[in-house]
Amino acid sequence: MSNKNDQNLNLDVEINRLVHEPARLKILAYLSAVERADFVFLVSRIGLTMGNLSAHISKLDRAGYIKVKKQFKDNRPHTMISITEEGRKAFFTYREEMIRLIGE
Repeated sequence: MSNKNDQNLNLDVEINRLVHEPARLKILAYLSAVERADFVFLVSRIGLTMGNLSAHISKLDRAGYIKVKKQFKDNRPHTMISITEEGRKAFFTYREEMIRLIGE
């Protein structure tokens, strides 16, 4: 039995597993909308523990999707994260692939 919605599905997509993971997808989505964000802001918005967020940031950093800048501000560690061009491209390519997969 065929459903008319089946005609709109395009299952020939390549899913970027690094971006697809929900926490990393949220990180890239936030960073794609701003120039940069600090670590504490991302913790409050994404709802992960600091350790979990740190692990996901490390994976994105190793992939070249984000840039991490660590510095001290008033003798306290301060970490700023920004998305790279490669990360922006990966995020928007993923977004387009999902639209192709499930339709608009």
